[in-house]
Amino acid sequence: MSRVVVYTAEGCRLCERALEVVRDAQAEFGFELELVDIGGNPELEARHREHLPVVEVDGERAFTYFVDPVALRARLATDP
Repeated sequence: MSRVVVYTAEGCRLCERALEVVRDAQAEFGFELELVDIGGNPELEARHREHLPVVEVDGERAFTYFVDPVALRARLATDP
């Protein structure tokens, strides 16, 4: 089973849209989903703030700024 992590921040509209795409895919593929709010964490802020939302699939950065639903589904379909 795949694991998807979405790094977000409060008030991030792009994050909200990306999360909708990810949740739709989760209903289809049943992967583990973790949401990480970077607010207040200096390390995460430095690593991700300029690229939000950031979506990782199985520990690898897969998407920044927006999530293409077709590309996400293709990525999840090829994961073991």
